[in-house]
Amino acid sequence: MGMLDTLLQDSISLSLFVGLVILLLVYFNASSIFSSQWHKNEPPGPTPLPFLGNMLQIDLKKPYKTFMEFYKKYGSVFTVHLGPKKVVVLAGYRTVKEALVNHDDVFGDRDPMLIFQELSQGHDFGMGKKACEDKIIEESQHLTEVFKKQKGKAFDTTQSICYAVSNIICSMVYGSRFEYDDPEFTSMVNRITKEHLFVLRKTFFSISQAYNLFPTLFKRIANRRIILEMNAANQKQNSALFSHLKETLNPQMCRGLVDAFLVQKQKLEDAGVINSQFHDDNLFTTVFNLFAAGTETTSTTLRWGLLFMAKFPQIQDKVQEELRRVIGDRQVQVADRKNLPYTDAVIHETQRMANIIPTSLPHKTTRDVTFQGHFIRKETTVYPLLMSVLCDESEWEKPHSFYPPLFLDRDGKVCLGESLARMELFIVFSTLLQHFRFSPPPGVSEDELDLTPQMGLTLSPLPHELCAASRM
Repeated sequence: MGMLDTLLQDSISLSLFVGLVILLLVYFNASSIFSSQWHKNEPPGPTPLPFLGNMLQIDLKKPYKTFMEFYKKYGSVFTVHLGPKKVVVLAGYRTVKEALVNHDDVFGDRDPMLIFQELSQGHDFGMGKKACEDKIIEESQHLTEVFKKQKGKAFDTTQSICYAVSNIICSMVYGSRFEYDDPEFTSMVNRITKEHLFVLRKTFFSISQAYNLFPTLFKRIANRRIILEMNAANQKQNSALFSHLKETLNPQMCRGLVDAFLVQKQKLEDAGVINSQFHDDNLFTTVFNLFAAGTETTSTTLRWGLLFMAKFPQIQDKVQEELRRVIGDRQVQVADRKNLPYTDAVIHETQRMANIIPTSLPHKTTRDVTFQGHFIRKETTVYPLLMSVLCDESEWEKPHSFYPPLFLDRDGKVCLGESLARMELFIVFSTLLQHFRFSPPPGVSEDELDLTPQMGLTLSPLPHELCAASRM
């Protein structure tokens, strides 16, 4: 038995030794891959593991928090490895501004994610998205009527705000809006906000990165199938809408983006132009991108704005006093913005504090560049860490407090160079604050309103209810 025990121990020891040797070989092989194109002035960062890179060190649900820790440790320009993919993160107001403004020719390109490339099939119309003020005003009035029907009782604003924002896009795209109880419209919007998509949003960073790194493997995951099924349903619904618009098309009176697209498509076909960007697949991709980009971000920002007003009633008082004094009972218009500096500043501060896309979308370098003493290679993925910009203690007087005066100059006017507000946010937010007093539900104090964000494609408020008491 003694010899058998010895042999077993030797066998185990040998197995452990062989395993260790294999791991070391893999490590040094991977390390050689990581360092094969190493440059002595490349940005610093945490040491990557073979194959996995720094993924085990990153909080995949809240990657921006890990990046903020790396920022404090490694400085405003640092490297992380998302699997074997090396990316550079830019942090801090001055660094991000220098890269995206002063060196936009190098850092301005987007680095498209594979899962979005697959959905769009490489198409991109790239048309401008200038909003129509009349359509925004019309929809804000419909939203006001929905809020009035609540009669001051506590309710969740999520669905009605999403419907309003989506309807503004519908007006600009199709040339007409939908009623909020139209099943065709609600099914389209609900595909954006439905619960199983929210499950996907909670792990968006980890899934999108995994798909980028291992596309063959992740072509079989369930979440990807959900995305493709929803995309197919959207495509089918839009095909029916496009067909109706084609049948009723009048080239002399364009109702919206789809009409303008179809008219240009017909002109090119009549002129014998082939292989242009004006084809049905690109039309669908353009419409899809408008809804995907416009609904989530704007509706989430509006929800944060109303939550902040209920949380900070003294700030709401100042907004409503300014609206009463300048606007009275008439409809707010974009031209009023210059005369409503405090209201505009509150919208700016909502966008800063909400911080709905903390890591921004990935960019990539167009050429080799030495930036702030660090060498960054051509086609390197770059993440501007927007959270570090919006909470930069060297730039903001009270970076962690809701403080609208940050955006006012000494004369109480909004600093136009720092303006972040958009027409849609201004009109809808101002109209709602003009008509309603927002407060917590009965039995809940302002202090008890939770401002903790939930992670997703954007950082949105936790589920909550507010009371909207009519002021008119």
